[in-house]
Amino acid sequence: MVKLKIDGKEIEVPDHFTLIQACEEAGAEVPRFCFHERLSVAGNCRMCLVEVKGGPPKPQASCAMGVRDIRGGPNGELPEVFTNTPMVKKAREGVMEFLLINHPLDCPICDQGGECDLQDQAMAFGIDTSRYQEDKRAVEDKYIGPLVKTVMNRCIHCTRCVRFTTEVAGISELGLIGRGEDAEITTYLEQAMTSELQGNVVDLCPVGALTSKPFAFTARPWELNKTESIDVMDALGSAIRVDTRGREVMRILPRVNEAINEEWISDKTRFIWDGLKTQRLDRPYVRRDGRLQATSWGEAFGAIKAAVAGTSGNKIGAIAGDLASVEEMYALSELLKSLGSENLDCRQDGTALDPSLGRESYLFNPTIEGIEAADALLIVGANPRFEAAVLNSRIRKRWRRGKFPIGVIGDGGDMRYGYDYLGAGTETLKDVLAGTHAFAEVLKKAEKPMIIVGQGALSQANGAAVLAGVAKLAVDVGAIAEGWNGFAVLHTAASRVGGLDLGFVPGANGVNAAAMLSSMDVLFLLGADELDFAAGKAKFTVYIGSHGDNGAHNADVILPAAAYTEKSGTWVNTEGRVQMGNRAGFAPGEAREDWAILRALSDVLGKKLPFDSLNELRAKLYAAFPHFGHLDEIGAGDSAKIAALAQKAGDMGKSGFASPVKDFYLTNPIARASAVMAECSALARNNFQAAAE
Repeated sequence: MVKLKIDGKEIEVPDHFTLIQACEEAGAEVPRFCFHERLSVAGNCRMCLVEVKGGPPKPQASCAMGVRDIRGGPNGELPEVFTNTPMVKKAREGVMEFLLINHPLDCPICDQGGECDLQDQAMAFGIDTSRYQEDKRAVEDKYIGPLVKTVMNRCIHCTRCVRFTTEVAGISELGLIGRGEDAEITTYLEQAMTSELQGNVVDLCPVGALTSKPFAFTARPWELNKTESIDVMDALGSAIRVDTRGREVMRILPRVNEAINEEWISDKTRFIWDGLKTQRLDRPYVRRDGRLQATSWGEAFGAIKAAVAGTSGNKIGAIAGDLASVEEMYALSELLKSLGSENLDCRQDGTALDPSLGRESYLFNPTIEGIEAADALLIVGANPRFEAAVLNSRIRKRWRRGKFPIGVIGDGGDMRYGYDYLGAGTETLKDVLAGTHAFAEVLKKAEKPMIIVGQGALSQANGAAVLAGVAKLAVDVGAIAEGWNGFAVLHTAASRVGGLDLGFVPGANGVNAAAMLSSMDVLFLLGADELDFAAGKAKFTVYIGSHGDNGAHNADVILPAAAYTEKSGTWVNTEGRVQMGNRAGFAPGEAREDWAILRALSDVLGKKLPFDSLNELRAKLYAAFPHFGHLDEIGAGDSAKIAALAQKAGDMGKSGFASPVKDFYLTNPIARASAVMAECSALARNNFQAAAE
């Protein structure tokens, strides 16, 4: 720790702090454009100038000087820094005058208006005149893809975007070329950016040079209602803010959550919002004469009642989709149980995860933040770049610190960091498990080894054996130890952990999702669209969901439901953290929240569920499953469950592992309804084909 004075206030800070961090700790406001806490120091905007007592007779860039670099007085006086002296004031005014020399007067038509660092700091630290009489320079706008709009006349060369793509996203797609007034930020060959995290440069840009292309010219920030919520596009549960105007979602932005997403979100999370408006189900439908026809709620419920009355409980089933919240899955499971059915499944991809093996057998036990504590990593049957882009950036963050060997069994490909490709499937995993593969020794030598197993390894016929084999490997290499559990299951579905926690899986006499498709008389699909309907179809299918996707196309009755931004719901992320999303808007037309649909349907079926409001439902839920009431908490785990799972290890057979995410941009009904995601998907396919050629 280092002691120093900031504007006469004595503080103590860690010795790795820069002066700008020390000033913030002391409560002093220091303006900045290029400095960002999560990026390397550039020191090129010079806006953060301060005066150091006893230092050179000129202002110092506080972002580029550490607290260890300044000295105290000759008699033991503490080092002193001043942030508001005449020298500092004049220096900042000069820097601002230089920055505005070439900046266009675009504020009235700039999408950054109202959220612009340059506007705010020009008001607070600038002057009202300029001595510059020459013409402003002009820079041609660049095409960098369908997501980020460029107006390069506004660029102040802070290089935040360059450092983000290189350091966090892991691909050097942006750079600064030229010198002096010819300097400009570009993609060199003016091609679309390929990173799944590129939208974050919009938040990083302190001016209006990089803005959201889909959001351009649609709304001003002060017109929007802002709702804090949770993302469901993957299983991480990233913290987001949903901005709405009236009933319409206008944009989605990240919130800071150090434990999960820091302050980044994936492009799918950020730009999915146009899919919330299109292909929506806004009224009930019943299939008559082979065609779906709009009808009333009463007639739709009547058709379901007739179908249920004509069969027995063991011929009724329910499958929950990837975006379902805990509340609606609980309501559906209670309804199915009251009808005498044990045919429930939240694993529409057939993954071999079973709550009877213990909660630790299907969680990301080391936690997302715990990745930074690991010192060796084995990835089995997963591609985190596409399955959880923000988690992948956390792996890269740890990899950049050094001494972090990574091994991959499965697809491989560009994961944005260096790794050793070990093999394609079970044969390689057996070698590592037997200790005959060199990477086994790497894991054993590590103090905190970590093994990530993905759904690509668990959704095959041998999934249970692979899960047990990976658990045995974790035990053998010391990944399960006092204070450390390195066994990590990476999920791709936001609803999966919550469903497993609820026990939304087949009972003793129940059948799984694949079997239900072809054997049920009545099948309820709770937003389940990722099923192979070509392989089989129930006699009577009821689809409860928000979009006209695969499930709705194959349904006999459609009950329109709310999307994730239109309801308050609980989700549990891949690490077992209970999170609540809040309602930002209302569902269109006659669509209703899923739990309310199920409550009304239960009354018609004569099996009335014991709640009339969401609060009553949650009271029942928390009574049956108390951990759902502990928001933003991860329940204490029991490593012994992993050891018990390891005892079940057997023959894994011979198969390859392939990531379940074939197209990052089109993984769920909302994404497939989005025109922006469709454009990104087509671009990614073209890039892949061009690379293959």
